[in-house]
Amino acid sequence: MNDVMDDAANSGTDSTATSGADRTARGAAHAAVPPAGRATPGRRLRALARAELTLLGRNRTAVFTALLVPLALPFSVRPALDQLDLKGQGLSVGTVLLTAAIGFAFLFAVYTSLVSAYVSRREELVLKRLRTGEIGDTEILIGTALPSLCVGLAQCVIVAVGCGLLLGTGAPEEPLLAVLGVVLGLVLSAALAAVTAGITRTVESAQVTALPLMFLSMLGSGMAVPLETLPDRLADICRFLPLSPAVRLVQGGWTGRLSGQETLVTLVIALAWTALAVFAVQRWFRWEPRR
Repeated sequence: MNDVMDDAANSGTDSTATSGADRTARGAAHAAVPPAGRATPGRRLRALARAELTLLGRNRTAVFTALLVPLALPFSVRPALDQLDLKGQGLSVGTVLLTAAIGFAFLFAVYTSLVSAYVSRREELVLKRLRTGEIGDTEILIGTALPSLCVGLAQCVIVAVGCGLLLGTGAPEEPLLAVLGVVLGLVLSAALAAVTAGITRTVESAQVTALPLMFLSMLGSGMAVPLETLPDRLADICRFLPLSPAVRLVQGGWTGRLSGQETLVTLVIALAWTALAVFAVQRWFRWEPRR
């Protein structure tokens, strides 16, 4: 543990050539390292999450993207929904907008936010410093993700309550399915963010490397357009996209229209993607700057 503190202290002597963001990140490394002899996994996670939350709060772009975009985007697809036969598919405008907003929370509050966070901490050597102490790799990844996950969860709760009051969606018919969908969506989004960060060279390029999954999920996972309104063959293919199972569980939780077999298949796909993402993180996540 002392090695981490010494390393951070030595690096501080070059402060005249160091950016404010870098100094802030180094401060986060200090805050995430409790004194030796008193550090427990829970304490370390709380300290790291608290430091990461401070950094997130100072990034206005990240805050705007995480808080406002998931709430605003669903209303942009409202005109298109009026052209679809939702009632014939057992859906309503409120349910579709609710599902879309929760899906956008996965993408913007968690996925894109964490891609930038992981890359930024790596390039500023924060991850490297943290690894020299008692904090394990899994703790570092989880601690960094906790603030974004909490923001994403809060977004889902706010959207569910708001749609219930304003759009009449009411309570979910199958609450367990809705909760499972939200939890799986948040966890998988965080894991996919770590995978994407592993192939991202700079913070600036994070906005580009996150685009393929973001657009693919928006168009093919039932967010912008319900899968029930697509041709059957295309809908069957789209159900195998990474975030499609989570979105489908959320929608099925509110409508109660998922059969037992459909639920089981959806859960298997979601768990398979989660396991694949975790394996990819263990195999390809980079802890030092890409040069």
